[in-house]
Amino acid sequence: MGWRRVIAKTVATLLTVTFSLGTSGCGEPENRSRSIEAIADEYLAALLQREPELGTTYGIPGSRHDRLPDNSLEALAVWQQREDAWLAELDRIRAPAEIGSRDWVTYGILREALAASIGDRVCRNELWSVSSATGWHSQLPAVFEIQPVDTPELRQQALDRLSNLAVYLDTEVRNLRKGLEAGYSAPRLNVPAVIEENRALLAENSPLLSPGIRAKDPAFAARLRAVFDREVVPAVQRYTAFLEDTYLEGARESIAVSGNPNGEQCYPAAVRYFATLEPTAAEIHALGVKQIAAIRAEMQAVIDAHFGGETIGSLMARLNADPKFTFRTRQGVLDYSLAALGAARERMSDAFGRLPKAEVEIKPYPKYREGSGTGEYHSSSEDGSRPGIYYIAVVNPERRSIAGQLSVLYHETYPGHHLQGAIALELGDRVHPLARYLGNSGYSEGWALYSERLADELGLYAGPLDKIGMLSDQAARAARLVIDSGIHTMGWTREQAVEYLLANTAWVPGDIESEIDRYIAWPGQANAYMLGMLEIRRLRDLAEAQLGKRFDLRAFHDRVLENGSITLPMLEESIEAWIAAHS
Repeated sequence: MGWRRVIAKTVATLLTVTFSLGTSGCGEPENRSRSIEAIADEYLAALLQREPELGTTYGIPGSRHDRLPDNSLEALAVWQQREDAWLAELDRIRAPAEIGSRDWVTYGILREALAASIGDRVCRNELWSVSSATGWHSQLPAVFEIQPVDTPELRQQALDRLSNLAVYLDTEVRNLRKGLEAGYSAPRLNVPAVIEENRALLAENSPLLSPGIRAKDPAFAARLRAVFDREVVPAVQRYTAFLEDTYLEGARESIAVSGNPNGEQCYPAAVRYFATLEPTAAEIHALGVKQIAAIRAEMQAVIDAHFGGETIGSLMARLNADPKFTFRTRQGVLDYSLAALGAARERMSDAFGRLPKAEVEIKPYPKYREGSGTGEYHSSSEDGSRPGIYYIAVVNPERRSIAGQLSVLYHETYPGHHLQGAIALELGDRVHPLARYLGNSGYSEGWALYSERLADELGLYAGPLDKIGMLSDQAARAARLVIDSGIHTMGWTREQAVEYLLANTAWVPGDIESEIDRYIAWPGQANAYMLGMLEIRRLRDLAEAQLGKRFDLRAFHDRVLENGSITLPMLEESIEAWIAAHS
C-alpha cells in the first residue's frame, strides 16, 4: 500500500458552537498571522452559518433551528473563495510537530478538509445531486424529525424552517437546470426512485410533519400543516414535475461518472475526499479482488463445518429464500436486533476504557425511504441527552435473511458508529470542536467495518449463521472496491455489478439493487469502508507485533478514538507514536 500516506478530506458531517465570524467585508480572514485555533474557530462558525441545520443534528446549546442552507450557486462561490483563503493561510503556518496535541489534531483535520474539498470541486456535485443517496430528501427530512419544539419560540423556529423548504427546492431545480445546460446530470436510472420518494414525502406520515405531532399543541400542529399544504406540497410537486417532465429526458445514460464533464478527474478526487487515502482505481480494484478471495476462503471453512453439502453460491442464494433462514414479519426483523443490542452494550467495557454516555435507539426506516434504505446511523446529541438512531431496513421480511442482521447492528451501534461518534462528540474541551464534529468516511466507516470483526472477537455472534452473515458483509465491502472502480473506470454494467454482489454476499436482492444504484450515484464513497478497515487492522497488527505482551486492546482502541475522526494518515502517526511510547 504505497499510497497509504497520501492524505485527504473529511465528509461534511459536522456542527460547532457559535463563534464570532471575524471576517472582513470581502469575506476573507482579517489577520494573516493568526493561530491555528483562531482559523479553526472562524471556519467552524462560518460552516455553522452555511449549514444551519447541523446545530439541530448535534443538539448544540445556543443554536437556532429556523433556517435551511443557502444552496444557491452564488452562495457556493462565496464559500469556495473562503475555503481558498483559509487553506492559503494555513499553508503559511508551520505544521505542529507534537503528535496528539490539540493544535496537531486541529491543523491536520482542517487542512485536509479544505484541500480535499477544493480538489473535489472538479466533480461539480451541486449540479447533479439526484439520487436516493445524495438528493436533498436523503438528509433534510430527518432534521424535522428531531427539530426541537419544547417552547413557543422553538415551535416558531420549526415553522420558519419549514417555510424555507420551498425556496430550497426551487433553488435545487435551478441548479439542476444549469447542470443539464453544462452537460452534468445524474444517471437516468437513479431518477425514478427520487420522484417516487419525494411524492411519498407528501403522505400523512411525512417526517416533515413530525414537529406538529411531537409538540402536542393542536394550534401549532394546525399552523405547521397549513405551511406544509400551502408551501411545501406545491414546491415538492414542482420539483418532481421537473424531474419527470424535463430531467429524465436530459439525464445521462452512462452510469459511470466519466459521463459527466471532467468525470475521469472526478473519480480520484472523490476517492480522496471520502477515504483520506489516494490509491489509483487499478489498485482499488486489485485490492478488492484479493480481499474477496481471502473472505471466500473464510466463508468456505464455516460452510464446511456447519452447512455440509453447500457451496458459497448455493448458500448465499438460500439465505434470502429459504424460510429456515428468513424472517416472517417486519416486527421480527426489528425484534431480532433489539434483543442483541443490550448484550452488545454490556460487552463494550471488555474492549474500551472510554464509553459514551449517549444511548442508541433502533427504528424502522420511515415509509418514504423504506424501499431504498439499507441501514444507517443518525447522531446522538453532544450532551448525550438525545440518543443516536439506527434506522433498520425491515421491508420484505420473508426475503430478508437472519444472516447479516447482527453484523449490521454492530456496524451501526456498538462498537461501531454510535460508540465512535458519541465518544467523539463527548470529548469536550480536550479537543477543538472541529475534532468533535468533523468526520471522514475512511476513519468512521473503516472503524464501523472493523467493529463487525471486533464483535466476533467479543463473542457477540450467536452461531454459524451470524458468522456467515458477518463474512458476507465483509465480502460486500470488499466487493465494493471491485464494483465501484469497475463501474466508474472500467466499463462495468449495472447488471454485472448486481451479479457480483449476489454471488459473493447474502444481501437481500432488493437491497443489492439499491446498493448498486448508490455506488452509481455516489462515486468513490463505497471504497472508504474496506480501505479504512484494512488500515486500522494493519495498525493494530503492527502494535501487537511490536508490543507483544505489553499490547493492551482497550488502550489501543482508546488511542484510536481519542482525537475524533482524524484522517487515516494522522491515525497512522498517532499509533506509531503510541507504540514508541510503550515499547
